[in-house]
Parts: sequence; structure tokens; C-alpha cells
Amino acid sequence: MIDIQNTPDTREIALQKVGIKDLKYPVKVLDRQNATQMTTADVNLFVNLPHNYKGTHMSRFIETFHKHRENLGMKQFLIMLDEIRQSLQAEKAFGTMKFPFFMEKKAPVSGEKSIMSYECMYEGEVSQDSHQFYISVSVPVTTVCPCSKAISEYGAHNQRGIVTVKLQNTSLFWIEDIIELIEQSASSGLYSILKRPDEKYVTEHAYENPRFVEDVVREVYLALKDFKKCEKPFVWFSIECTNFESIHNHNAYAYTEYVQ
Repeated sequence: MIDIQNTPDTREIALQKVGIKDLKYPVKVLDRQNATQMTTADVNLFVNLPHNYKGTHMSRFIETFHKHRENLGMKQFLIMLDEIRQSLQAEKAFGTMKFPFFMEKKAPVSGEKSIMSYECMYEGEVSQDSHQFYISVSVPVTTVCPCSKAISEYGAHNQRGIVTVKLQNTSLFWIEDIIELIEQSASSGLYSILKRPDEKYVTEHAYENPRFVEDVVREVYLALKDFKKCEKPFVWFSIECTNFESIHNHNAYAYTEYVQ
């Protein structure tokens, strides 16, 4: 049958990205405790299109992604993108994969087990001579206001926050280690289940570790810069924290980047 996508285009306009968006697909990613875990990803896949091509072959994106769906660790994601690039005879391929990452946590006193969900995203770009890969991890935390604690006769206001770390990857590391690092930099992490002794512990632990939004970002920065659970140091990362204020009609925000 005639292949319209391969017919010439005379308008001489190159396109930086063409492909598929918002593909929802079951995938398997690496897991520190169980080796792998199944999750559901929201996927975008693109290639560049030279000016002389009318279109790309959308089915090839799905064919290649489907082949790799049960082995999509960080390095394998780039391998998958390069296969797409070669299959479509493109100079560059791009992709993002957003997914919930599930992690079993024990309550701090009772030891009750439950599952927490954290939003993660892969971002990749490959060409024949280079590749770029980033992973983002978003972690919900609790923060107690240092100012409120200092000026109040009793108590202190607290709020939930979201810390998002984006890392330029150079070697293997575990998502769980990044989650734990972030939680330790806040007043407290969150749990899906807490018995009364756990709630008492979390409340008092958070009260003894007050954090401004600026404190959280700085603590995460120092921990990532000194991160030892990776073969090589991170060459670049960014950190942002948003606190959803409990006594103000606005949110508090802080952001920074590191470049080696």
C-alpha cells in the first residue's frame, strides 16, 4: 500500500518534535526491595522531522515502547528512545514517562505496613552522538513553622508540602533512597497509616524539627551534594518545595539548582 508519510513535502519547514502524547501504558520499573514493580505510565514520545518528510510513522513509537515496557529502568529508557530514533531514521528522539512509584513504609512506632505513592518522571533526549536523561521525584512532607514555634506560648502551625527533586543521571541509584533523603530533610515524612503511638511520635518529631520552605530546600541540597549511594556524583540537580500554608491565603515556595 502507498506510504503517504514517506512522500516528499515541498514546504521546506522542519519540525522539532512529532510523535505521540498522553499514552497510558503499564510498565515495569526498578524497585530496591522487590527488584521491579509494575505501575502505569503517562508517556510522550517524539522525534524530529526533516523538512523534506511529510510525516512520521506513529505506530513505530508504540511498537518500540511495547517491546521495552517490562524493562524500563533509567538506562533502558534511553535505549528505547534510541531504537525509536533509528527506526524512524531521525536525528533525535525525545521522551517523557510520568508514573506513580509505590513504596512500602512502616509506621515509626507500631511498625504497621502500608503503601505510599510518589510521582516520578523520566525525561530523555538521544541523538547519535549524545544523550541526556533526567529523573524527577516528588515527595509529600510535613513542615512545622520555626517562626510560629518561636513566638507562640504553645504549639506551632504546620502544613503539608511537596518537594520535587530533578536529577541529571550519570549512574544507577534507587528512587527509594532519594525519597528517604527528602523526608529526612523535612520536619517529617508522611504515612498512609498511623496508629495513635505513631501519631504521637510523628507530631512530636515534627515539632522538634521545624523547617521553613527555605530550610527544606537547603537541607535537600546538602544531602544530594554529598549523596554516597550512587556510583558517580550528580552533575546537576534542582530542588523546589511548595508549602501549602495552613494559616495564610497563599503558599510558600523555594527553588535552587546545583551544577558541578
